[in-house]
Amino acid sequence: MTKLEQIRAAEARLLLSTYDRNPILFVDGEGAYMFDENGTKYLDLLSGIGVNALGYNHPAIVETIARQSRALIHTSNLYYHEGQAELALRLTERTGLDRVFFSNTGTEAWEGALKLARAYAGLRRGEGARIGTKFLALEHSFHGRTFGSMSTTHKAKYREPFAPVVPGVEFVRLNDVADLRAKFSNEVCAILVEAIQGEGGIRPLTQEFFSEARDLANSTGALLIVDEIQAGMGRTGKWCAYQHYGIRPDVTTLAKPLAAGIPLGAVLCTEEVARAIHAGMHGTTFGGGPLACAVGIAVIDTIEKEGLLAHNTEVGNYFMGRLRSLAEMHGTIVDVRGKGLMVAAELDSADLAKLTVAEMLKRRILINCTSDTVLRFLPPFIIERSHVDTAIAALDEIFQEHTAAHSAPAGGKHNG
Repeated sequence: MTKLEQIRAAEARLLLSTYDRNPILFVDGEGAYMFDENGTKYLDLLSGIGVNALGYNHPAIVETIARQSRALIHTSNLYYHEGQAELALRLTERTGLDRVFFSNTGTEAWEGALKLARAYAGLRRGEGARIGTKFLALEHSFHGRTFGSMSTTHKAKYREPFAPVVPGVEFVRLNDVADLRAKFSNEVCAILVEAIQGEGGIRPLTQEFFSEARDLANSTGALLIVDEIQAGMGRTGKWCAYQHYGIRPDVTTLAKPLAAGIPLGAVLCTEEVARAIHAGMHGTTFGGGPLACAVGIAVIDTIEKEGLLAHNTEVGNYFMGRLRSLAEMHGTIVDVRGKGLMVAAELDSADLAKLTVAEMLKRRILINCTSDTVLRFLPPFIIERSHVDTAIAALDEIFQEHTAAHSAPAGGKHNG
């Protein structure tokens, strides 16, 4: 029995059946590549679902973890340590917001944002404003797996097994300004958006829709909350995707690449919104610990030192250009979209999308499929054009084989 077979058998016996894993045992990584137990190399164009922004074994991250682990790993938030204020300063300077709360994960950050919205609405009601408790979220949205996050996530498959979900959420059709206007009222305490939807298929907001959401929130004192958990931290070529629109939210959330694989999330808000929170209202045991904060600082400093924001824009544009050229050759690609290194190629069938992911894996390239028909690429920020060329060549081969198989004479391509 191989080591992989032993682990699969143990997990089947001991773990909840939550994941449908691919039968690969990864043991190491370097740069944009991962290695299985046999030493086979895989090009990672998913980066742990957007987490490993600096790839694997980046010296700045390895050195920071080693150094900080010899000092403090955990203190609890009953005491001060050196990292939180330093990381918060870097984040506020780059996002345009004023204050930070650190959590462990993206879904916890989103829970904190929802609590902040309700608390702020309560504060404003006490000051005489007419603001309710309702949330407007978007169709195709995904905000996490905990109860509040799940309740503001659109797809029924995430919510229905756990019903009844948290009440007070209504969904707006994506980029439908008229629907947004019709559903907005003084009962709404916050409009919840992703500037570019991730799990929903790499779907960006239109400028008109995003601007209308900002204007409507301003009109009553409701909050505009932007989930940047997948799109943020430089992936799109700016620190936050909302910066492409020239719109400042009241609250945003970050996580995934924030600490390069060490669990860390963040809620950021304006000074005005921060009035709603005082000591004891919210908290966390592990969030914002010394190790995670030290790595978060190293991530930001490395992104800037290595010029990765501009690099993400340049390589992302090249990637989308190559995909569009591929689309001209293969009618199976119906749309290419994204920003920076948040890239999607939508195919004309769910079966083909699933097949493509499997065939890419056979060719030792890691991607995934979201929203059934969308190939999603969230590569590490360090990839080069040569990595893109490798992926495009593999996709071209897969689509050629698919076309040949489906154009064979009835009875099979070996019929004579």
